[in-house]
Amino acid sequence: MQCSWKSVVLLALASIAIQYTAIRTFSTKPLSLLCSVGLAPMGSNVNCSLKDLTHLGQQTHEHSDRGCDDILSHTSSSPALSLPSYNASRRTHILILATTRSGSSFVGQLFNQHPEVFYLFEPLYHVQLALLPRLAQSRNLAERRVMLGAARDLLRSLYHCHLNSLESYIRPRPANHSTDKLFRRGASQSLCSPPVCDTPLGREEQSLLLTDEGECVRRCGPLNVSLAADACRAKRHAAIKTVRIPQISDLRALIEDPRLNLKVVQLVRDPRGILASRIETFRDTYRLWRLWRATGRRPHNLDLGQINTVCEDFLKSVSTGLSRPAWLRGKYMLLRYEDLARFPLQKTKELYSFLGLVLDHNVEDWIINNTRGSSDLSSRQKFTTVRDSAANAENWRVKLSFDMVVYTQSVCQPLLELLGYKTVLHPRELRNLSHSLVEDRTFLPYF
Repeated sequence: MQCSWKSVVLLALASIAIQYTAIRTFSTKPLSLLCSVGLAPMGSNVNCSLKDLTHLGQQTHEHSDRGCDDILSHTSSSPALSLPSYNASRRTHILILATTRSGSSFVGQLFNQHPEVFYLFEPLYHVQLALLPRLAQSRNLAERRVMLGAARDLLRSLYHCHLNSLESYIRPRPANHSTDKLFRRGASQSLCSPPVCDTPLGREEQSLLLTDEGECVRRCGPLNVSLAADACRAKRHAAIKTVRIPQISDLRALIEDPRLNLKVVQLVRDPRGILASRIETFRDTYRLWRLWRATGRRPHNLDLGQINTVCEDFLKSVSTGLSRPAWLRGKYMLLRYEDLARFPLQKTKELYSFLGLVLDHNVEDWIINNTRGSSDLSSRQKFTTVRDSAANAENWRVKLSFDMVVYTQSVCQPLLELLGYKTVLHPRELRNLSHSLVEDRTFLPYF
């Protein structure tokens, strides 16, 4: 059938109108599309329509073997709408779930040392500081849940390399995407190396930069968040450490998100060891505990909730993980700090195998160099990862009084039994370091 010239002109005009409308739609409502996949920046006040969500759901169902970013790239031909070019379906996102003074900094370095892993140290610190500064001291369950929604949203954004979402919580707020207030920035090699840090360095200077957090900040200057996002996209995997999520169930929405491929490593430690480490590290907060240890008398106003909460959260979280619910299949691994301290290379290999990552020689070298250090060094530097790991695993037994151990055992007994930590009934048994209080247990992830 032949078309008249009028028909051809009308078709051309209609095509131009359709393209113009599409361009206007995507240029004026880019946040709506991001919202539909859960990537809208914090505080953007975006409302997602049912039509948008339905359309994306159809796209996802039709192309379920493709990554989220690949699907989005086919929803429009506009180059301005393109999201990061990495293939999300090939990325492994790792979350180290722990509590304070349980060895999480050490575990974080097992990923920080890998050249293909983008690592962030405690980004949720800024969420807590902005929303609920006194969360750590609160025993109110409702207050402890206040920041979880914001924390989950931020984690999702960070795993997608939308680091600008973090800017909403940093105080003072970054200007021109630049800040010198990111918590423990120097703990991440990715944030202390090119292209984020462009300071020309020799080999020895580079080594110092990556081992001294303060040196990183001095050499590199303020952090450019946009460059950090570029560095995130350039890595094949991402890992985040946090001590600010109470239980594994708080992460269910993220774990069940097929776009994230999130795997959780729950790090646990003998609560008696956690208590001893906190008393030594946070001397002001645990002043009354030190008074109890020194005098042998428990102060009447001692905050016993400081250790009770640890055991309650651990027990609920570990019980959930070990019950093997379907939503955790292939997504959860329990790791005891004591096992890692005694057999660091073996446990790291098991960890990498669970995650499906190749163990890089840089990680192996780091383990060798950081598990044979001096116990004296670790006692002087509270956040160091250089220590005699095997000797450090049960050194709490010479730092706590017997009465303190007995109390901790009484409130944490179910947890101790579940994780394979032996109780002591006599002071001599406590001080006999030739006899381990850690049972031989194997905690295998299930697939």
